[in-house]
Amino acid sequence: MHNRRIGSATISAIGLGGMPLSIEGRPDEERAVATVHAAIDAGISFIDTAMSYCLNSSETGHNESLIARALASYGGDTSDVLVGTKGGAARGADGAWSFNGDPATLRKACEDSLERLGGDAIGLYQLHVPDPNVPYADSVGALRDLYDAGKIRAVGISNVDSDQLREAHGILGERLVSVQNNFSPAVRDSEPQLRLCTELGIAFLPYSPLGGISRAGSLGSSHSAFARISMERDVSPQQVCLAWELAKSPVIVPIPGASRPTTIRDSAAAADLKLTEAEFAELDAA
Repeated sequence: MHNRRIGSATISAIGLGGMPLSIEGRPDEERAVATVHAAIDAGISFIDTAMSYCLNSSETGHNESLIARALASYGGDTSDVLVGTKGGAARGADGAWSFNGDPATLRKACEDSLERLGGDAIGLYQLHVPDPNVPYADSVGALRDLYDAGKIRAVGISNVDSDQLREAHGILGERLVSVQNNFSPAVRDSEPQLRLCTELGIAFLPYSPLGGISRAGSLGSSHSAFARISMERDVSPQQVCLAWELAKSPVIVPIPGASRPTTIRDSAAAADLKLTEAEFAELDAA
């Protein structure tokens, strides 16, 4: 597995998105844990989670607790696995999503996440989404304070535009190590944020890098260039997609979700797939 960096941490070039293990359509716990273990076996050392990855408010933090149990039950060393979680979004009793960037709420959410994940501090803590009812500087400032208090080791932001990224960088400085935005062959409106992250040396973590849970399996039929190159290379279209994203910038770390060991093994193999310049150009223009 090739490596990249999130702040001072060296992590795998491909991460694991934990969301499918805890929301609607999730697998049973045995398969979920096996998926996490398969990711680690494949060399993946970055796992993305969030307090809101659950079905409803009765099980807030389901994915964080699941990831913690999976790491604890793994038969080998997991000390190099970086777990990144997020606060600022939640699910209600009916499963509806809500957002709250109030500093006091974020502090409490962070403390709860730390208790579920265990350890002395959270490796990476990200603001899940800007709250339009709270000044962005106040929400980002709460994460700065959590960092300064030793609750978290690095700070990230998610679902941001370029102005919010610049504002957060101005507040956080070197504390800001990651941006997590939606990015895939079909969703490329975060290209400006990717360019800015590349300029600033901040890790860019594409979520739904294969198009999302419901569309990842049909990526090849939706994007003919990815399908054609996958046939020529005798790999999956999903591997080609992740290799294309890795080739776009040295700061990209895709975090494909998975709910089966076979799918995360396939995704992990994309780190070894090197596209030619012609292949990259064709895919980038597709």
